[in-house]
Amino acid sequence: MGDTTTQPTEPPVLVTREGPVVRAVLNRPERRNAMNTALLEALDELVTSLRDDRSARVLVLSGAGGNFCAGADLVELSSGTMTPEERLALSQERNRRTAERFMAISALPQVVIAQIEGAAHAGGLGFVCCADIALAAGNARFAAPEARRGLVPAQILPWLVRRMGRAYATRMVLQGAVIDAREAERIGLVHQVAPDAEALRALVDATVRDVLQNAPGALAETKGLLAALGPLAPEGYADAGAAAFARCASGPEAAEGIAAFREKRPARWAAVAAAG
Repeated sequence: MGDTTTQPTEPPVLVTREGPVVRAVLNRPERRNAMNTALLEALDELVTSLRDDRSARVLVLSGAGGNFCAGADLVELSSGTMTPEERLALSQERNRRTAERFMAISALPQVVIAQIEGAAHAGGLGFVCCADIALAAGNARFAAPEARRGLVPAQILPWLVRRMGRAYATRMVLQGAVIDAREAERIGLVHQVAPDAEALRALVDATVRDVLQNAPGALAETKGLLAALGPLAPEGYADAGAAAFARCASGPEAAEGIAAFREKRPARWAAVAAAG
């Protein structure tokens, strides 16, 4: 009889602490750290625990296996047997929760640093932009490919606009192409680029040391003042974005776009454009 012992599974977010510095590693390397329910629940739990933890002063967010975050797990998004009404409601609730998550990360009293290697796509861009400081390795790649999947970049869009301005954000979400780390630095999506992963770790460590020279209370107050400069988006945007995402996610374009993504082929509309 074979060994039926269940092997322990890796947690979806690896959290370590070194004094006042908390490091959270998105840990689904086989899926380029795409966000599934388990990963998001673990991240939400961490963010909640840090909200009132004044002994923690820095949160470094990174990804395992050479990638930051490839966005939502489209396989999970399209799986399950649901009625159209159930899928619409679930998509709307998930997207509304995404808006809350980005806002909660941004509102943390800690200084949040995004340490970016490899893919930072779709919802992964939200983590890049809601972080206070974004630092990337030379191999980092950024994209907002939602429209290519029949979806909309509902909740990342305000963060992209805030970080790099409306003109660059517009091109990114409408063109959907991948940009490299140097272009991301040029347009203000990230603050600084290091040549490689080792240099990125050194840059992050140096940035952490600089942050720790500042008074924690003063930093938290400064973050509050930055937030008070103006709202991220008009009132009602998050709900409108969630509704738009749900309509697209439950429609035929998303079904085709996600199927094309899973089958590694062009979507029907892309094939028509290429033929034309």
